[in-house]
Amino acid sequence: MKYLTFLLAVVLLTSCQKDDDKLTAEAIISKTIETAGGERYKRATIEFKFRDHVYKSTRRGGEFFLERQITDTIGIVRDVVSNTGYQRFLNDSIVTVPDSMKTRYASSINSVHYFAHLPYALNDRAVNKELTEETVIKGQPYYKIKITFQQEGGGADHHDEFMYWIHKDNYTIDYLAYKFLVNYGGIRFREAYNSRVIEGIRFSDYRNYTIDDFTTRLRDLDELYEKGDLELLSTIETEVLSVQVKN
Repeated sequence: MKYLTFLLAVVLLTSCQKDDDKLTAEAIISKTIETAGGERYKRATIEFKFRDHVYKSTRRGGEFFLERQITDTIGIVRDVVSNTGYQRFLNDSIVTVPDSMKTRYASSINSVHYFAHLPYALNDRAVNKELTEETVIKGQPYYKIKITFQQEGGGADHHDEFMYWIHKDNYTIDYLAYKFLVNYGGIRFREAYNSRVIEGIRFSDYRNYTIDDFTTRLRDLDELYEKGDLELLSTIETEVLSVQVKN
């Protein structure tokens, strides 16, 4: 009987390990989003300060409003990106903006909110996810998830490529990298620090590294990081001002 009990335990353990081995990129990203806040994102109003500007996101189920507020000598300029498009307000009055600038402003605002709210946006319809391999950084195990974007719904920077290192046990994004094409292109590798949970939603700051060789593969950046071959470019710090989650 003891032998049968032991055998059953081994079979169950092996089965669980096999199930874990079968995790897809989709499942890993979903678990990571759930760990970071899950459904709370859809009911949250988040206000934060980044590089002297105030940003605010409001989500009501499928609706979203992403804002940037700049205080100028002429008053308060408020840019808003929503399901219906982009608008600029000056002291609550709508301002006409050339179409060529609308895309630029909207892209900039989307980018700031995208990184501040990671990993929430990684399950959008336009996101392509691929589990490339597993690795170890500083003795910790990680999944490597490659992210690309479809042209339709992927935004102005849909050609950009991302890589996320997701902790295999904690399901947290501890490192990420991306290759972008605008302004002659570049590569960035970010190390998360000062991670904290506010009202059930996880936020992180980042040490931002770069490398001059644009041919470097994103998947190789973790090794270069551990060797000390990346250049520290800046720190990305977000001051969370308030988080409200509606029931």
